[in-house]
Amino acid sequence: MAQVFSLIKIVCVAACFTWAYSSAIAQVSDPDFIYRISVDAEEMKEGKFEPTWESLQQYEVPEWFRDAKFGMWTHWGPQCQPQRGDWYSRGMYEEGSRQYREHIRQYGHPSEFGFKDVINEWKAEKWDPEAIVALYKRTGAKYFVALANHHDNMDLWDSKYQPWNSVNMGPRRDIIGEYEKAVRANGLRFGVTFHAAHAWLFHEPARLADTSGPKEGVPYDGRLMKEDGVGTWWEGYDPQDLYAQDHAPSPEKNIHVNWHWTNIGGVTFPDRKFTENIYNRTLDLINKYKPDLLYFDDTVLPLYPVSDGSLKTVAHFYNSSMEWNNGKNEAVITGKVLTNDYEKKSIVWDIEKGTPNEIQEYPWQVCTCIGSWHYDINIYNNNRYKSAETVIRQLIDVVSKNGNLLLNIPMRGDGSFDDKALAIVEEIGDWMAVNSEGIYATRPWKAFGEGPDAESVVALNAQGFNEGRVNKFTEREVRYTSKGNTVYAYVMGYNEAPITLTSFGKEDKVRSVTCLGTRERVRWRQNSSGLTIQPMKRKEIVAPICYKIVLK
Repeated sequence: MAQVFSLIKIVCVAACFTWAYSSAIAQVSDPDFIYRISVDAEEMKEGKFEPTWESLQQYEVPEWFRDAKFGMWTHWGPQCQPQRGDWYSRGMYEEGSRQYREHIRQYGHPSEFGFKDVINEWKAEKWDPEAIVALYKRTGAKYFVALANHHDNMDLWDSKYQPWNSVNMGPRRDIIGEYEKAVRANGLRFGVTFHAAHAWLFHEPARLADTSGPKEGVPYDGRLMKEDGVGTWWEGYDPQDLYAQDHAPSPEKNIHVNWHWTNIGGVTFPDRKFTENIYNRTLDLINKYKPDLLYFDDTVLPLYPVSDGSLKTVAHFYNSSMEWNNGKNEAVITGKVLTNDYEKKSIVWDIEKGTPNEIQEYPWQVCTCIGSWHYDINIYNNNRYKSAETVIRQLIDVVSKNGNLLLNIPMRGDGSFDDKALAIVEEIGDWMAVNSEGIYATRPWKAFGEGPDAESVVALNAQGFNEGRVNKFTEREVRYTSKGNTVYAYVMGYNEAPITLTSFGKEDKVRSVTCLGTRERVRWRQNSSGLTIQPMKRKEIVAPICYKIVLK
């Protein structure tokens, strides 16, 4: 009988969701939701912005973000402790997977040693936030972003609404609080990323059991309740506050299909308690640390369009920022898979590991990593990090199209960098010290670039995921940025032969051409074919090289 009632509940919620979702899309200024945040929840800051798309379209991206262009991100938390890559707290419960096998070898069976116990192993004994922030400032980052929680659902601050947090267990330190102080001391802008809205789906495998072998049928620890913890290290804590699995499993098992909360009949929709908890935790994070940037790893916004807490969070952040900054909104919120103009006007579009192939009307951001989002020792051992040159080329390409690059460098669970990752960071910093004049505070030129890659079209896939294309960049590729009457032409390698920049027409009268980082005179000529630049005689600077072109 209980199963029948559960099925009826799922069908009813799905029907409501179908109606609410269609209404939310059809009525942009007054969307309908399944859940509305209660009066007992965190209070939304009132002000200029109201929790409607119509009101949020008043938003203007702050100049600090448009000028910054380059940010660094520490996508770091307890899932880095095993050193087995991203999505570990899900993969360790997927029978037969690489992470499942490695978890058993390293810790034991997930029925006996689950992700909650990995958290207890994570002590972050070498973590030095001041040193990390100072390093990234030297690298050239203008803003620093810290992971506040992941899909694993553990908060990395002194969380009011999530007892599974880094102050109560693991490192027993306020990760976000310590980062915030270090960032402010170094004069950078501070950002946080919030991913926990998908914990409802993410840990569904934690409630399963092996289908074969000596542990066949023995449940993993995702079904444990608070009363099961008597006599354990986690006594007094409820595992369901972490795993969020005290609900019927989703009929559709492919998490990527369920990701957007619109797979009617395939996903078990979150309940009111979960949706309000996500809202409360987000406002708690905003109110405690007053970030400049808030990144959401969600389609549009967390639990959108299930809960009105999504739009209330945006309005709260914008109104709070105006209070903190003497009436000026300095806040940036990013969301993924923004397909409507009103969404791109209201928040900043974040593209994961990808780049569009044209200049964007509104400022946007790409988030990427040199390896796995969470630390993976196999990538280190097999030399599979992206090179510094690959990262730099992507940065240039992104900036030429009105975007920013947010870069993660994987960090071990103990809070340290490996030698290969550190070398890449230092190489990026060396290049930025010479060439960043054409990066910071620039705007797109009339063309973003030219070359074979610029002329091709590589479609984005869902959140992005098309960045492999940047590996094709050669000296035949050029990207442009501008600042006043100056155009910066970045050649993606050394031009061994003369190059002609055909984007320079008759109306673009060139006054001078120099090359950043060298005093060598640049030989150039402008005619009806464009601007032709002769190769440099000495290779004394690191590619990509930048020609600074001043127009009359």
